[in-house]
Amino acid sequence: MTCTRCAACKQLRRRCPSNCIFLPYFPPNNPQRFSYVHRIYGASNVGKMLQQVEEHQRADVADSLYYEAYCRIKDPVYGCVGIITVLHEEIYHVQCQLAKVQADIDLLKAQAPVQGDQLGQQALLDNA
Repeated sequence: MTCTRCAACKQLRRRCPSNCIFLPYFPPNNPQRFSYVHRIYGASNVGKMLQQVEEHQRADVADSLYYEAYCRIKDPVYGCVGIITVLHEEIYHVQCQLAKVQADIDLLKAQAPVQGDQLGQQALLDNA
């Protein structure tokens, strides 16, 4: 048994074994992290998900579960999908702006030689 229980074992009011599946991913100094995940997924389900993946992937799984749970608590209807939708809309808006600026640049490039020719012709007329 370890001296310090992980956030999961503290919240679940149980002893924390040295091989606790939660200990590396839900440290005692960040109890809110496990609280969010537990509230959305439940401790048993989180433990099962962590056990089903390779050890080197568990930190990413725990981070993903936390982020998704956090978003779901902040926005119960849309969760992460709401954030993704907003970001897609921003990308679309910026792409439209970029296309408009590119079209303006192309138009100016096309007009530049014409204006240059007109200035050259005017200079020839003035010298004549």
